[in-house]
Amino acid sequence: GLGLVNSRQSLAVCEKLSAAAFCRRRLPCLLVKLRMAQNLRHAVTFVEQGHVRVGPEVVTDPALLVPRAVEDFITWVDASRLRQKVLDYNQERDDFDLAA
Repeated sequence: GLGLVNSRQSLAVCEKLSAAAFCRRRLPCLLVKLRMAQNLRHAVTFVEQGHVRVGPEVVTDPALLVPRAVEDFITWVDASRLRQKVLDYNQERDDFDLAA
């Protein structure tokens, strides 16, 4: 479910899994991969400060392992200042957001 092993044929592949494979599935690493953060330090800070959500839930634990099925649902929190800055930069901010 995490996306570490490509096939379900045998468990022999699990012997070759390294710790780095698990670390690459952590939330801050995925933020860097999705280009939501410049580096790992900033990604950890964003998660700890509550700027990131996975699905409907705000995540503050940077050690969260994200399954591949949920990877597409990593977004900014609606009230996050970072989200507002990104929308301003991309000129995608809605007038409704300005009133809130």
